[in-house]
Amino acid sequence: MAEAQSLRIVHCFRSPIGGIFRHVRDLAELHSAAGHQVGILCDSSTGGAHEDRLFDQIMPFLSLGVTRFPIGRSVGLGDMAALIEAYKLIKELQPDILHGHGAKGGVIARLIGSLLRVRRYRVARLYSPHGGSLHFSSGSLSGQGVFMAERILERMTESISFVCDYERATYETKIGKPHCAATRIYNGISERDFGRIPVEAEGVDFAYIGMLRDLKGPDVFINAFAEAERLVGRPLNGVIVGDGPDLDRYRQMVEQKGLGRRLTFRPAMPIVQAFTLSDIVVVPSRAEAMPYIVLEALAAEKTIIASRVGGIPEILGSDSEALIEPGRADLFGATMAKALTDPSWSKRTMPTADAFRSRFSAVVMAQEMEALYRAQLARI
Repeated sequence: MAEAQSLRIVHCFRSPIGGIFRHVRDLAELHSAAGHQVGILCDSSTGGAHEDRLFDQIMPFLSLGVTRFPIGRSVGLGDMAALIEAYKLIKELQPDILHGHGAKGGVIARLIGSLLRVRRYRVARLYSPHGGSLHFSSGSLSGQGVFMAERILERMTESISFVCDYERATYETKIGKPHCAATRIYNGISERDFGRIPVEAEGVDFAYIGMLRDLKGPDVFINAFAEAERLVGRPLNGVIVGDGPDLDRYRQMVEQKGLGRRLTFRPAMPIVQAFTLSDIVVVPSRAEAMPYIVLEALAAEKTIIASRVGGIPEILGSDSEALIEPGRADLFGATMAKALTDPSWSKRTMPTADAFRSRFSAVVMAQEMEALYRAQLARI
């Protein structure tokens, strides 16, 4: 049997932080190990020292390199300049696969891919929403505009790859059933992520780890921490790990509540280091797709308390006691108090290691994604 052709794969996304960046890094590493050539195109104005270290780690797997230039979060005149720059760069890379992640990445990959197709380049255009535009409300003018754009862009798409069933259902509800091919490929994590990470001597009761913006719910965590203290009846301690646009506001909120000495802030750090801070990780997001923090925490044998949003119920089980209605700091606080004081709570509520590992493996994710790439490339 002839050896399968090596693919030239370029991932396009806006912000090199959080789950999308983790998803792309895992795919790049595993696809590079399988003999493919991989490159990244993303924004140059976001990320810091932590992300620079992550780029350094992934560079050996990026034979097509990393290209960064300004890509704004909001739609604006600067997008035209970004698209022109992206077209020049992607044309030089001559990819077989253009995979757009998130709203902005999806626009870049599909528009540039379509321009290349007009010029008779053979390139498959794929899109993974990762939440992105699906967070908009159907009742808002901005949401209606975004969803209309998604419907138009479907015509320039070989396949949409959803990271969970919830994301696919939300897309169908807000935008409509895709007219292009569509599939679900769960996010997965690598073998080196599995295994208990013990808490250091100075560990705390609870940790929030993630972006510091309201969508992710740090404010909910702060209020829930105060409620857990009230219910337990003694001072507790916690940590908020991450960076983001609302950091100063959350610091002020903690001080106003008199929690400054017990609830501290730490900058973004490698997830393995963050997991040494606590055995209970709280994920109070108001919206999610399939958040890596939940997968990573469970692989590290941490206890998770999370919002009932996005694909999280597909990880923990739809009837899990660890799932809380988003925004309900009182319920989060009550569950945090129970997790801290009931020795059997974690074992009773967290998925078993074998069941979790069989569903959320990066190896399976990469194999399914490669099969999707080849199937869509063969159709054009």
